[in-house]
Amino acid sequence: MSLPTENKQSAQRATVGYHRATIAPGRLGETSKIQEELEELEDAMSQGVAIMAETELADMYGAIQALLERHFPHLSMADLDKMAQVTRRAFDCGHRISKG
Repeated sequence: MSLPTENKQSAQRATVGYHRATIAPGRLGETSKIQEELEELEDAMSQGVAIMAETELADMYGAIQALLERHFPHLSMADLDKMAQVTRRAFDCGHRISKG
């Protein structure tokens, strides 16, 4: 039995979920999970849903933390924050220039 076109479209929308884009699932503790969260963030932003984008940023934070635990157990998120501050300082003083 075939669904009328309107019902087919409704069924397709219902199976899409939060994201409009097709996003491959990543493995927690690997770069693929960070990539997944990045693509979900980009999709949330393209939809203009700020709270979903914020959620994806938090998920990305967790994915980075899991990657550190698995591959760089001697480092912490505080270590990454320190390096991010050094990088920001380099941009602020003009030693690094943003492309674009």
